[in-house]
Amino acid sequence: MLVRRVLAAFHEWLADDGGKALLVTGSRQVGKSFLINTFARDNFSRVVAFDLLEQPDARDSFNQATNAADLMLRVSLASDVELVPGQTVVIFDEVQECPAVVSFIKFLVQKYDYRFILSGSLLGTRLRAIPSLPIGYVTELKMYPLDFQEFCQACGVSAEFFDVLQQCLDDLRPVPDFIYDRFIDLWHRYLLVGGMPDAVAHFVETGDMDVVRRIQGNIRQLYAQDIVKYAPDELRLILADIFQLIPAQLSRQNRRFQISDLRDVKRFTQVDQHFLWLEAAGVALPTYNVSAPIFPLLAGVKRNLFKLYSSDVGLLNSAFPKTMLSGILQPNTAINLGGIYENAVAQELHSKGYALRYFSSKKIGELDFLLEDASGQITALEVKSGVSYRTHAALDKALAEPKYTIDRAFVLAETGRGARPNIETQGQVTYLPIFFAALLGS
Repeated sequence: MLVRRVLAAFHEWLADDGGKALLVTGSRQVGKSFLINTFARDNFSRVVAFDLLEQPDARDSFNQATNAADLMLRVSLASDVELVPGQTVVIFDEVQECPAVVSFIKFLVQKYDYRFILSGSLLGTRLRAIPSLPIGYVTELKMYPLDFQEFCQACGVSAEFFDVLQQCLDDLRPVPDFIYDRFIDLWHRYLLVGGMPDAVAHFVETGDMDVVRRIQGNIRQLYAQDIVKYAPDELRLILADIFQLIPAQLSRQNRRFQISDLRDVKRFTQVDQHFLWLEAAGVALPTYNVSAPIFPLLAGVKRNLFKLYSSDVGLLNSAFPKTMLSGILQPNTAINLGGIYENAVAQELHSKGYALRYFSSKKIGELDFLLEDASGQITALEVKSGVSYRTHAALDKALAEPKYTIDRAFVLAETGRGARPNIETQGQVTYLPIFFAALLGS
């Protein structure tokens, strides 16, 4: 069974007597339904569950409800499990198909002694159309693909090893070689497999990448179908183009998304809503350029200049030929893997709650990521996939610029080549193993 750290938040919700429903969001196939149902069976004597995509009769009935009491009457009639106050959880899965449930959830949690869990995909795009969102009556949890730590645990690595890595980061001392070698190998595998639960489970069970790639391809196809099914009519064609272009855009030396590559599009204002839709759907991770590395970063965000990463590095790689990906396990300097490494790091940072931002200027060059923590401290982060990770002209120029407020500078790379330690600080720059992306923000 895959270990998901978000499960701790489920238990916090259960222990809270504040009378809120649980709303679990996230893109398709990230494991929402499985985790919810497992949690419900383990913690409630009675589980009433509806899949509103697969059960059209229940969906149609619930959508006709005129008020909360009418909805609960329809729920009790549709359920083959008796609803007992204080013992029952009611699950509405794929709730984006049934706006009535979301509209009435405030009154359900106020009036009935049951616990309610709502979940669904594309909720960020669908809930906007609901006239009365239950603000203050739901606890929202976002689920993501498995992060690197969860992937490692699925592969049999004890969580205690991450405590060792965290201590190495805190003390800025090298990781023991046998641990470093193991985690670099796992990092390469994570780049190939990604974090979609079905792909991870089959990889752990069989190690068969052909099966994994079929699973990944099916998920990409499902995302493409969702665009056709759920996106507004006027957005669909260009949305499909954007989604298909992500791998090609990230394969370039300059990974900023090129609007000119979209058919019949001349200006960003023609497509700004398209990118917002993909972000809200959880399909893509925009990383916005800022005018300068100065606190607060939000004040300098330029939304028309951005890189567009995939929500899962495994799904990204499934779009590339299998022969190209062999360079991940057997490093091939002829293949540009920079976009793949950046995507994996973006995925880690996003799952930790960071707003994704970067900096690029003609005078300085490009900094891959700029992170801002709750105290306002800014960290410049460079991601290197090759052997020349100690060459970073843009970072050096940015650190030398007195008007910039960069507090820390990290280079994430496959460090420790030759006789060098795998963690070291030279001047203002600290070099960290690439898999330490999993520890930033933890």
